[in-house]
Amino acid sequence: MAELTPAGQRAYDALKKLGATNPDALRTADDITRTARLPKGMTNNALMELVAKGYARRVARQKTAGYYIMK
Repeated sequence: MAELTPAGQRAYDALKKLGATNPDALRTADDITRTARLPKGMTNNALMELVAKGYARRVARQKTAGYYIMK
């Protein structure tokens, strides 16, 4: 995954570590922020990068969005 930024790679690794590999195992941005140990703004930018490049999917829910890995 050479095309990801370092923050994007850390967010991807955090999603993998949290087990967010399918729509039934969604994780919030706060969960990913804690696991990746990145600032909130960097985490959100990294998640948007993962979604834009097709590595992750964002699922809108009532209060917070959830994320999981696609690739």
